[in-house]
Amino acid sequence: MTFSIFNFGCKVNQYESQLMSDLMVKNGYEQAADKESADILIINSCTVTAVSDNKVLKLIRHLRRNNPEAVIVLTGCMPQAYPDSTAEFEQADIVLGNSLRAELPHEIERFLVDREQIINVHKYTKNSDFEVLSVEKFEERTRAFVKIEDGCHRYCSYCIIPYARGPVRSKPLDVLEKELKTLASHGYKEIVLVGINLSAYGQERGEHLCDAVECACSIDGIERVRLGSLEPERMDKESIERLSKLPKFCPQFHLSLQSGCTETLKRMNRHYTADEYERIVNDLRSTFDNCSITTDVMVGFAGETPEEFNASLEFVKKIGFAKTHVFPYSQREGTVAAKRPDQIDNSEKSRRSKIMIEAANECRREFMKSQLGRVEPVLFEQPDNEGYWHGYTMNYTPVKVKCDGEFNGVIGKTELISVENDTLIGKFTAN
Repeated sequence: MTFSIFNFGCKVNQYESQLMSDLMVKNGYEQAADKESADILIINSCTVTAVSDNKVLKLIRHLRRNNPEAVIVLTGCMPQAYPDSTAEFEQADIVLGNSLRAELPHEIERFLVDREQIINVHKYTKNSDFEVLSVEKFEERTRAFVKIEDGCHRYCSYCIIPYARGPVRSKPLDVLEKELKTLASHGYKEIVLVGINLSAYGQERGEHLCDAVECACSIDGIERVRLGSLEPERMDKESIERLSKLPKFCPQFHLSLQSGCTETLKRMNRHYTADEYERIVNDLRSTFDNCSITTDVMVGFAGETPEEFNASLEFVKKIGFAKTHVFPYSQREGTVAAKRPDQIDNSEKSRRSKIMIEAANECRREFMKSQLGRVEPVLFEQPDNEGYWHGYTMNYTPVKVKCDGEFNGVIGKTELISVENDTLIGKFTAN
């Protein structure tokens, strides 16, 4: 039988989709050439916003309509966060919780016997363990994502994810080392360590995120180690100093901001002030040469006054982020913020989004200009139809170089000579 996987959401979900693909292949299933025509359709859902939920439900209806005989599996964060939404899941044959991915092939076999809907979602407890499953390789990728942490204990007032992911738990270092060696043996030169609350890695065992980074940097064959999205407050001076001693570590930091206004951050139940965030950025910039700081910014959060929005806007301009993902606040059922009476009108959220995006784009342009004239090692990944090979610098700036030959997985020193749209044009250097 054939299968296909439809992935929604973050890099952790990408890793978990690859993990499920490996499980299916190991149990005798074959990946379909035509995704929608597969015998088994697996949807790895995201529930970070109401828009995400709607996309997932729309896809289920579409797949059921176009492939009525297929087995449809819904897994991921959506059923885990809302396990009682059985009416919404009625077109899925199997509904599987986040903690039960290892059971996927077994549950499919069970369904094929009696053809009765299976709903299997276990609630997390404070003693839940990390799901010790590993990925050996990724399809058509030069870099590999490696999930090292799951769960979140922060309970930001707008976020449903702690309910969908459970408590903080981390991949043991010996398991991580084994997985990394396998990936290195398959030719992956860059590793991206990811998690739901990556900054909290190891805290339940008295370990630290830096321990995982040092482990990754010690593996022969791996030449770059990068971090996924980080909560900022654990980036203290001691941690920054440890990371700076690792030549393989990539100085790109995606520090989740959400708002540049301290009063808004308090209502969000974020655990830092705007001033504290700025100090962390300054520490990073003073320690790492040419590091890039990227972020997420939410506009129109419940109760955000015009003055608070302007404070956040000015903060984004002041920091000068290399790249900013701007998005409007979305109410999530089951969260504290969703119950607030001071919600912002959608049209106002849209207006603020446009203003913030314009400021973010200007910061991006200034950052790209600041890279010109530098010579940087670029890891090349794929060609285009115009004779260019595309890749990324250590600080994750996109670069393309016009050249002949095969450069997939090649790290080449490249002079950055001009900007074209959102990409730097480079040329190889002899040194």
